[in-house]
Amino acid sequence: MNEMITIPRAEYDRLREAAEDLADIQAYDRAMAAGEESFPSEVVDRIVDGESPLRVFRELRGLSQTALSAASGVNRVQIADIESGRRSASVETFRKLAQALNLTIDDLV
Repeated sequence: MNEMITIPRAEYDRLREAAEDLADIQAYDRAMAAGEESFPSEVVDRIVDGESPLRVFRELRGLSQTALSAASGVNRVQIADIESGRRSASVETFRKLAQALNLTIDDLV
């Protein structure tokens, strides 16, 4: 009962790429329908490359560490330590930072 179809490798690769493109388009459509914010690819690339999400989003919002500290109530030195990876943050600290940056906690961790 196992039916098999043989196609050239190039056609298989083209179909896989088309399926991935479709999945990306559907994810985008879901995000837009939900009213979610989208981010430039440079932002995503920096995070994927291992840069601190807190630093990336802070810079995207055009805030200095001092301005983020004032907006969130989190000490500037603690922000610097989190961004450099010297220190982690509690859920409450991430909540304050996320709220000040208009993000979700998941965006920062």
